Amino acid sequence: MVNDWWNFLRKLTFRKMVNYLMLKVTYLFSLISRKTLVSGKPAFVTVEPTNNCNLRCTGCPAGNGTMERTRGNIDISLFKKLIDELAPTLSYLMLYFQGEPLLHPRLAEFIRYAADKRIYTAVSTNAHYLSRQYSKKIIESGLDRIIISLDGTDQESYSKYRQGGDFNRVLQGIVNLVQIKKEMNSRQPLIILQFIVMRHNEHQVKEVKTLGKKLNVSRTVIKSLQVYDLKNNLHLLPVNPGFSRYRYNKTGEPVIKNRLRNKCQRLWHTMVILQDGSIVPCCFDKDAQHIVGKYQDSDLSKIWKGKQLSDFRQKILNSRKSIGMCCNCTEGGSRTYIR
Repeated sequence: MVNDWWNFLRKLTFRKMVNYLMLKVTYLFSLISRKTLVSGKPAFVTVEPTNNCNLRCTGCPAGNGTMERTRGNIDISLFKKLIDELAPTLSYLMLYFQGEPLLHPRLAEFIRYAADKRIYTAVSTNAHYLSRQYSKKIIESGLDRIIISLDGTDQESYSKYRQGGDFNRVLQGIVNLVQIKKEMNSRQPLIILQFIVMRHNEHQVKEVKTLGKKLNVSRTVIKSLQVYDLKNNLHLLPVNPGFSRYRYNKTGEPVIKNRLRNKCQRLWHTMVILQDGSIVPCCFDKDAQHIVGKYQDSDLSKIWKGKQLSDFRQKILNSRKSIGMCCNCTEGGSRTYIR
């Protein structure tokens, strides 16, 4: 983890640090005045390479068939244009949102393009495509961090949520990546094994930590589950309340644990760009219900400081509870990652 922090810090520039400070100052001013003010440019950006996926995860819109937006891959010319505009102030690029990013045939090229501009890059994957050849390709691209989802310690448990997934294939993908990284004597990427806790696998938390050590990953993290459709997915919530970001109210309905304060720092420093160039306020807008602009129609600075996104920020400051997706958000409250 020390190497990872150093890797992130060495890519910072004076301009990036000043930009982030401007974002923090205007966010604090907005909280105090209760009026939206934003300066600078987004310091953290999520770009969705594709919203196609090879799995059918029961709680995921991209996998379970509930996603209504058009499927596709981001065009490389659009991606490069985005990075060219963002690079001077962008500190952290997340190349994942909905879908499996490794399905994009030019993902490694995306990573290299951003890495060459001193941008910290991260990818999250279900690891079904981490062959030895692809693992070498992804390491050579300059990727800084890779998150591998493994929500079970055997095929039965894993496939209850990750439907269509192959537990042993994921394990082999992790082995490939770890071995190639060692053979190449590379410090990057940081390899994170991520385990989402659900009712059917909560008894395996200790087991997955042991498995992570056995696989020699950089870190194993335990994450609480976000459920988009609570009424139809109550069976996924863990019994142990310490593993859940939800609690039951007086009427027996599950609700997010944290108090929904009228603030959200994400909206003042992060931008989410979908595969078709559409821009949504944050990573909780999985099906693009709150599009605030489209990159092809305008430059990012105009969208970042434009009326639609400013109006959305103001709604948060006035009444966060009035926005449905924000009522299922852990920002400023219950923990996403569990120690």
